[in-house]
Amino acid sequence: MFASKVSRFSSSLAFLASRQIVKSQHAKEQIVGIGGYVRRSFGIAEKRHHDPFLVLDEFWVGAKGGFPDHPHRGFETVTYILEGNGLRHEDFAGHAGKVGPGDLQWMTAGHGILHSEMPVTSEASLASAAVENYDVLKDPNAVHGLQLWVNLSRKDKHCPPAYQDLKDAQIPRARPADGVEIKVIAGESNGVKSKIYTRTPTMYLDFKMQPNHSVRQSIPKDYSGFVYMLSGQAYFGEGPLPTDQDQSQKTTDVGKDEEKDKCFKTNPDPSVPFLGRKQHALILSEDDGTDCLQMRTADEGAHFILFAGQPLKEPIVQDLLFVMNSKEEVKQTIEDFKEAKNGFENAKNWKSTIAPKGLKLRLYK
Repeated sequence: MFASKVSRFSSSLAFLASRQIVKSQHAKEQIVGIGGYVRRSFGIAEKRHHDPFLVLDEFWVGAKGGFPDHPHRGFETVTYILEGNGLRHEDFAGHAGKVGPGDLQWMTAGHGILHSEMPVTSEASLASAAVENYDVLKDPNAVHGLQLWVNLSRKDKHCPPAYQDLKDAQIPRARPADGVEIKVIAGESNGVKSKIYTRTPTMYLDFKMQPNHSVRQSIPKDYSGFVYMLSGQAYFGEGPLPTDQDQSQKTTDVGKDEEKDKCFKTNPDPSVPFLGRKQHALILSEDDGTDCLQMRTADEGAHFILFAGQPLKEPIVQDLLFVMNSKEEVKQTIEDFKEAKNGFENAKNWKSTIAPKGLKLRLYK
């Protein structure tokens, strides 16, 4: 059955080599904001980036938590809601709105922004968050989503703040075969182009694949990239599918340079398709002359995101919520925020209306 489904795809692609998976990163558990549970693949504390990407969080937040007033400068945040009532958003320049299930907000912090992101509440979500020994992962009304941070180049770090908001129905879909749907959030897939303008050239593609299907996605040769697995299992890369024994070896090997961090695992044989599992980021090979990625499912379907972008190859200096090119620039940014100047003038007296009184993050005091 698997072979027959694969044969549907154009034989003209058969000669193309695929990028392979060189490393798997298991997303770490963290608490972020107020009561926000996060699975972080990379970024901030780890000081590991995948140029041009800085942070990827899969997050869950209940009705009594959230991400109250906090600043950014020097990059973009991309918020994509998977489940739940969604997030309300408000900033110090007067922009306000809601990001609902399936919706996307592409926010360019640029020169500086102070904003708040709080869950949309309902009677059901408030009731479920009020139970004793509350566990956000067991809350059917929790907001579940992804937030990606995309770095801005030196020339764009001080651009004016901006927003691109798309409702679920406004995000175009590609359907290269029955059983394969691709939401084209940024970039292009199978002739379908996104409506999002990316200052840093970026692909953001949401794949849903039924069992026993295959698809090949073009990726510019000079892009770095990774896949994040949301659910199910899928194989990535060219070649015959590995045996269970082969795959067991692949997923337990740890690189010598990262032995102290068991979340980072190298792929000892990148020539063999790699099995991606839930809450793992799979790092794509680079500089190998290939311009596509082969993706396959076997007896189980899969939901995953493909991220790819053009590396900026610039210094990255990050201090929590600010990302610049030097320590001096970060120091100046912190001073600008504290003193409400150079782009943060509105921060002096602004407090969001969507974050409950007393709920705040203690930053840069």
